[in-house]
Amino acid sequence: MNKRTRQVSYFLFSQYFSDGLRTTLSVLLPSLVWAQFGQLQTGLAMSLGALNVSLSDAPGPVMHRRNAMVATALIGFVVTFITGFARMNPYFLAVEILLFSFFFSMFAIWGNRAASVGTAALLIMILMLDRPLNPEGVIEESLLVLAGSVWYTVISLLVSQLRPYLLAKQALGKCIHEIAKLMVIKADFYSTATQLDDDYRRFIAQQVVVSEHQDAAREVLFKSRRIVAESTQTGRLLLLTFTDVIDLYEQIIAMYYDYSDLRDRFGKTGVLEKITHLIRQLSSELDHIGLAVQSPIPLSQPRPLDPLLQSLKQDIDALSDQEGSTLVLKKVLVSLRTVRQRITTIQGNLSGTNIDPQSDRDPEYGRFVSHQVITAASFRDSLTPDSSAFRHSARVAIAMLLGFILTKLLPYGHHSYWVLLTISVILKPAFSLTKQRNIERIGGTLIGGIIGVLILTFIPNKTAQFGFMTLLMLGTYSAQRVNYQVMVICLTPFVLILFSFLGVNYLGAAEERFLDTLIGGGIALVAGYAFFPKWESEQLLSPMQAVLRANVRYAQLLLDSLLGKGIGLVDYKLARKEVFVTSANLGATFDRMVSEPKNKQRNEKLIYQFVVLNYVLSANIATIMSARLSGEPVYYPASYLKPAKRALFILTESLQKLNKSTEKVELDSGMQEAYRPASVTEDTSLLEHLQFIQQISGDIIKLVEQID
Repeated sequence: MNKRTRQVSYFLFSQYFSDGLRTTLSVLLPSLVWAQFGQLQTGLAMSLGALNVSLSDAPGPVMHRRNAMVATALIGFVVTFITGFARMNPYFLAVEILLFSFFFSMFAIWGNRAASVGTAALLIMILMLDRPLNPEGVIEESLLVLAGSVWYTVISLLVSQLRPYLLAKQALGKCIHEIAKLMVIKADFYSTATQLDDDYRRFIAQQVVVSEHQDAAREVLFKSRRIVAESTQTGRLLLLTFTDVIDLYEQIIAMYYDYSDLRDRFGKTGVLEKITHLIRQLSSELDHIGLAVQSPIPLSQPRPLDPLLQSLKQDIDALSDQEGSTLVLKKVLVSLRTVRQRITTIQGNLSGTNIDPQSDRDPEYGRFVSHQVITAASFRDSLTPDSSAFRHSARVAIAMLLGFILTKLLPYGHHSYWVLLTISVILKPAFSLTKQRNIERIGGTLIGGIIGVLILTFIPNKTAQFGFMTLLMLGTYSAQRVNYQVMVICLTPFVLILFSFLGVNYLGAAEERFLDTLIGGGIALVAGYAFFPKWESEQLLSPMQAVLRANVRYAQLLLDSLLGKGIGLVDYKLARKEVFVTSANLGATFDRMVSEPKNKQRNEKLIYQFVVLNYVLSANIATIMSARLSGEPVYYPASYLKPAKRALFILTESLQKLNKSTEKVELDSGMQEAYRPASVTEDTSLLEHLQFIQQISGDIIKLVEQID
């Protein structure tokens, strides 16, 4: 299967497409059925309820999804009821928009799922602004929206019951796919055709994506009782595969070398091109595994990569010492063999049928996932200008009120609620995200409007138009969580065709949609810049501290292992996870900062170096630790302990300086524990690694001292 075909297959068997298909059918069917009885408005109200609940049906454990959908259904009913009556008086409606925009935006303090419930509440409020109803009609509309919400919830939970492992497979398959893409970027580090700075930036950005999908897979796998607590073949295989994939990811991260030196010394020999090609082949093998996990497509036969490994070995041996020591190339070869072995192990597990459901059962999966507690106290504690959620909620409330007032002053159309809809979806906590959404929204609306007008102008057949509308609905709901611009491109012609069916002039509607988008986007952009902004440069300190704290813990485990202490596997994996997550968070924050106005950025070059150095540090610690976990504890002499202790001390001092406070960062007592000499074979490579870790730690503290 070639790469393009594989990409299409990934999408068709992804959770995004299956969610889009379920949402399309759930939203479309009520309107189609009621239209047969001449009650289209009844069907549209139920479809609105189904659409509203679909926003909170994000991937995750069934229990969490159920709770979110029930909460969305009940809140949607209340908001529909209140808005229906409030719209009878523009002043009451303005007050509602202000209060509800603030209140429901504050749901973000309870996590992404709660934030989606708040988003759904705002959506139903906005869409009700264009529904002129009498009091009896308001009650009927509220009940119909509730009925549509229940309809979608039942469909979603029924699908989960019929295919209990589908979501876990899709999440795991997507996670593997993103790691395979990371390997492709890793291959470019060995290519002389790319710039190392560009490679690092792409690698760090992809680490953010991988971290997000690892969290999604971890959430579904570790919080699903059917998978963790019940002894089923499929559940056990999914857990085993995820564990192996995370170990493989660590191995990929640990493959760090001085790429600049490698390129200078071996760039003209051709051996680096072979390494690049081999890593790409390994990535392709991993990509096939991801597709096999999430789809019914059987696992393909592994490619015979041993000849490539053997050919690479011969080329390295042939170099001898012509270009200096080839030891580093031999290390690369060993790492590639390890990666190949790990991929082969995963392939063997997936193709095997004799996995013991009880084997390697880990009772501590709960320690690897976060548990969000929703309390009134956390909401109350966040009602302060120091809270990012509070500032963002206030920003949304003011922008929505301004948008509402402006639409009342510009009586150019009857669908100006689109301005508020644009504000609600564009305005994000980070200015860089708001700017990006603005560009995507305006560009997507223009392209989608052109597509919609072309369809309605040159394809007058109503059946064909309905077919296009259905496909565009599917594209809208499939792309809503993965590609915002594609979603907007599909949404705009879908709405125009729908308006055409309802008797609205589509050319006027297209013009109005684009104008509303410009107005809403402009308000959102101004609000993001002018109302209580908190720039990423002001918030970078926290993720930088988190990354250093995680690396201090990682370095502490390294020292403990050199002191001969037994390192618990779960403790090590928790420390490793913390390094991965904090590194991804820092990378994401840095990416957002460099997208902000230049005059709001600070220390961008220093921060970039800090991100890269911390990646290099954790990669080198992982290289040593992954090799030591499998062996017996060994006590190393002072010459080995000294650089490890020194590195830990420097990192702790860096964290102290970064804290910019008098609070003292305490080291683990293992720092002071006396080592017991043992007769160990001298390992020059290990000593060099430890000395390099000390050097990197020194470079980090120099950077910290320059950051103001």
